[in-house]
Amino acid sequence: MAEITFDDYPFLAELGIEKSSLGCFHGSWVAGGSEIPCICPHTGKIISYVKQATAEDLEVCLSKAEEAKNVWMMTPTPVRGEIIRQIGDALRAKKESLGKLVSLVMGKILSEGLGEIQEFIDICDYALGLSRQLEGKILPSERAKHVLMEVWNPLGVIGVISAFNFPAAVYGWNLAIALVCGNCVVWKGASSTSLISIAVTKVISEVFAKNGYPEGIITMVVGPGGSVGEALMSDNRIRLLSFTGSTSIGRHVSQVVHNRFGRTILELGGNNAAIVMDDADIEIALRSCVFAAVGTAGQRCTSLRRLLIHESLYESFKERLIAAYSTVRIGDPLDPINLMGPLHTQAAVKEFTDGIETIKAQGGTIVRGGCVVERPGFYVEPTIVEINHNAPIVREELFVPILYLIKFKTLDEAIAINNEVPQGLASGLFTMNMRNMWQWLGPKGSDCGLVNVNMATSGAEIGGAFGGEKETGEGRESGSDSWKQYMRRSTCAINFSTTLALAQGVQFNIS
Repeated sequence: MAEITFDDYPFLAELGIEKSSLGCFHGSWVAGGSEIPCICPHTGKIISYVKQATAEDLEVCLSKAEEAKNVWMMTPTPVRGEIIRQIGDALRAKKESLGKLVSLVMGKILSEGLGEIQEFIDICDYALGLSRQLEGKILPSERAKHVLMEVWNPLGVIGVISAFNFPAAVYGWNLAIALVCGNCVVWKGASSTSLISIAVTKVISEVFAKNGYPEGIITMVVGPGGSVGEALMSDNRIRLLSFTGSTSIGRHVSQVVHNRFGRTILELGGNNAAIVMDDADIEIALRSCVFAAVGTAGQRCTSLRRLLIHESLYESFKERLIAAYSTVRIGDPLDPINLMGPLHTQAAVKEFTDGIETIKAQGGTIVRGGCVVERPGFYVEPTIVEINHNAPIVREELFVPILYLIKFKTLDEAIAINNEVPQGLASGLFTMNMRNMWQWLGPKGSDCGLVNVNMATSGAEIGGAFGGEKETGEGRESGSDSWKQYMRRSTCAINFSTTLALAQGVQFNIS
């Protein structure tokens, strides 16, 4: 297979990327496994090779994390916040190069690649603020001269398994919050985006080394799921495992981790819907839905899959949607004029073509797109399909840019269609009617974890908790009180009286 020319991408050298890299970091770079290529989805050419970690390499990471946690958890929380501030600044200094690397390796357009690194920077700022605010409640006691209070302590060592579509930001969410809570972090990124794992780890590890902290606070492995991944799931030292990926693999992760009474955060399938009511602001709805469906070539967990359009404006909105799709420039994700890059792998192209055939077999009609683009790399056309919401394929998530159009009559009908799929991540309603909005947000509204109004499904901010319901998984990442998942809570009762009083008025007198 052909290889790219490094001279064409000077940011690779700036980030320390070489033609051959080692895929394990625990204070030094090692790896004892086989070598894999990292392929550019724009050209199909090899960028470089990465030597994978082994289960033995992972064991060193875990051992060093166990040692380092005794230092890091006893570091004052505001001091931990200062280290995270420095990590954010280090990422800022290399934002341009890191964003370009995300585009080159993953395939998302440059503004999205830069946005992903900005999201990592933002969560560092957020965690810095948390370092002065992590709190526990003081509660009223029914007993005289007693205090009830909550104390939060670190879990110890956290594992993160992240996916190819957000190869930096999802790690950032977990890393920043886990670090400020006093935990060490072992990271296994997707093998196909291993160059991003390596580059980000180099930036962050330099901050810890400069400040004299021990090896093991952050470690990283690139390795196969069958050995390294399973070992990470099974190890009792990993108190919490955050996993981003498919529902099928997430179910296995949940079984393995919970079997040993570990904790999980699972970010799995989306299959998201947006509803366009008859009173919607059409301009906002159109722009929002095109971005949500086409952005990242449909490879976001929050990508729009099902667009529900009120019958009174169905035909006119469909025509405008088709026209808008025709303006989406497809090509080199590093070229700022393009709005959609390639799919990530050749396997994704097959998922696209197989999906189109299944859609046709189940009565769907292709109204725009539906073809592979004949050019180097892994390119397909953004596609619009008309199909019945009861078609079995609609209940599945195709991780490609295929958008289903579905007509409805009433808001109740649209909410039922939104809720009828097994997944429950993101949803959106376009309306100017506050009664519609409050129905959508209430107990008989959307059953998803992200419920938007006059926005489609993509574009979550770090200040709010991110995650879903049903087969999307469990747990929340990023903002709000997500930090509580990374800590253990103790309820403490303190008696400062001169007598022993029992709760609920119980009497137990001994002579």
